[in-house]
Amino acid sequence: MADLASRLAEIRSRIDAAARRAGRDPAGVRLLAVSKTQPPERVAQAVRLGVRAFGENRVQEAEAKIEAVRRLTDVPLEWHLIGTLQRNKVKRSAALCDVIQSVDRAPLVESLSREAAAAGRPLRVFLQVNVDDEPQKGGCAPAELPALARLADESPSLELCGLMAIPRACADPEGVRPSFARLRELLGELNRARGSRPPLRELSMGMSSDFEVAVSEGATWLRIGTALFGDREDP
Repeated sequence: MADLASRLAEIRSRIDAAARRAGRDPAGVRLLAVSKTQPPERVAQAVRLGVRAFGENRVQEAEAKIEAVRRLTDVPLEWHLIGTLQRNKVKRSAALCDVIQSVDRAPLVESLSREAAAAGRPLRVFLQVNVDDEPQKGGCAPAELPALARLADESPSLELCGLMAIPRACADPEGVRPSFARLRELLGELNRARGSRPPLRELSMGMSSDFEVAVSEGATWLRIGTALFGDREDP
């Protein structure tokens, strides 16, 4: 547990410093611990160190892990789905997760809306944007954002929070800055298009290799896995 505590302290220190350099309140930047492939016991260790929000890629893995973590700790936690969501997993994801960050198409919005209503609880969602137009990645095109946001806004069972993106990988973290800046600009454009609705404020962007740059460009959620838990291999 000492290694986890050390990594977490370093990450928090770097987030704090990056926010202050950008003239931001560090409290406005939150850590989402990406716990995919991590055993429940490791997640519980992070909980004991003060981590309260976790991100999972696959619904099947999340289902087993969330239940196992609940048996290890009674601390209230927030679970985010950050991986591609298939239509046949929508019902389980709406019941399991507090936030779905990977919403990128109208049929998914409609399905999540129905399942959240059936579950009797509001579901927070982010719209995922393919900011670098990479065909192998999920995310809607920027031009599709207004219509997708309108559909989410019209659902009484969904709460639209903001935007998420997974930019192209770059060896130099500064190489990702234009993608982060573009997502921030898209959020501003979307808020103007939404008129009198309360502005969306959340930007989920930045991972282990580039989160300080993301903070400087306005990130409010940082999805950090390797820098926190150490190297791993996806199954």
